[in-house]
Amino acid sequence: MKIDDIAKILDGEILTQNTDLQREVYAACGSDMMSDVLAYVKNQAVLLTGLNNLMVIRTAQMMDMLCVVFVRGKKPNQTIIDMADENEITVITTDKTMFAACGLLYGHGLREASDEQ
Repeated sequence: MKIDDIAKILDGEILTQNTDLQREVYAACGSDMMSDVLAYVKNQAVLLTGLNNLMVIRTAQMMDMLCVVFVRGKKPNQTIIDMADENEITVITTDKTMFAACGLLYGHGLREASDEQ
């Protein structure tokens, strides 16, 4: 699934400027606990979270993630957006809850980030 498709499916707003919206992602993870993300997520994943701080982008960077979706209408500050842009991580915000956002993406074919990917 392309990052641009994720934004459309979630009725999301893309907040970063310097990322490739045509990049493919193959898996997703929904979590507010970055320790779980570090333990379970693999490359090419999308992170859906309600946690709104720099640690989210640092975690995404460490895990080679391509996209972070902030759920429940959370809008990160400019420092977070700038850090994501510098690391070529697309940031999207959506008004959807984490449950709804994960369900929509799953329904459109995006799967869980795991060792099988």
